[in-house]
Amino acid sequence: MGTMFAFAAIVLLASILQVSTGFGFSIMATPFLLMIFLPNEAIQINIILSLLISVSLIWKIRHDIDIRLLKRVVVGSIAGVPLGILVFMTMDINALKLGLGVLLLLLTLLLMCNFKIQRTSARDFVVGGLSGVLTTSIGMPGPPLLLYFTGTDTEKSKLRATTLAFYLFIYAISLMSQTVFAGTNQTVWTSSLLAIPMVFLGLFLGQIVFKWLNPRIFKVLTYILLVSTGIYLLL
Repeated sequence: MGTMFAFAAIVLLASILQVSTGFGFSIMATPFLLMIFLPNEAIQINIILSLLISVSLIWKIRHDIDIRLLKRVVVGSIAGVPLGILVFMTMDINALKLGLGVLLLLLTLLLMCNFKIQRTSARDFVVGGLSGVLTTSIGMPGPPLLLYFTGTDTEKSKLRATTLAFYLFIYAISLMSQTVFAGTNQTVWTSSLLAIPMVFLGLFLGQIVFKWLNPRIFKVLTYILLVSTGIYLLL
């Protein structure tokens, strides 16, 4: 019962965070799901729920999608998918948690330092490739996209829409690839099915919460969350 409550709380909070940021679900959910499920189960549950969220949200913001940018990151991600699958099939749980912890702390540090970078077509492809690797290996395409789009001062509405559109593609490809090459099990699909009500509750509450939450306060809370999660994984 305690495990199910923790699972529901993780999904709910991650879904609320997703509404505002467009990337928050996988970044928050994956590290904590690893504490409840086996690595392959946690990652596949995250991918399934993230795909569901992307489908649910994309219609309202479809007009803000940067089609040219989307095409580049999608093409780049295709090259990263096979490497991600290889990592997924051979990874060690301790190495995975260590890598995730370092990744989250590095991401947070760069965001806090107001990291800036010039956007180019080549970098669009590279970022897509990195996201492809991270999605099929650990179910987290968000960090490279978040850092790159934030560093290039991409408009927030365009960032959210293009990111969600990319997620529709990369999560679907990743789920199919993992199922074919690494397999799946009943726990993954049963847990995902049970989590659906919490996902939609989180999306609904997120719309309410972020209407009155000060953006600066939200940014500080996001940094605290990322740093705390990263340190916990390292410990």
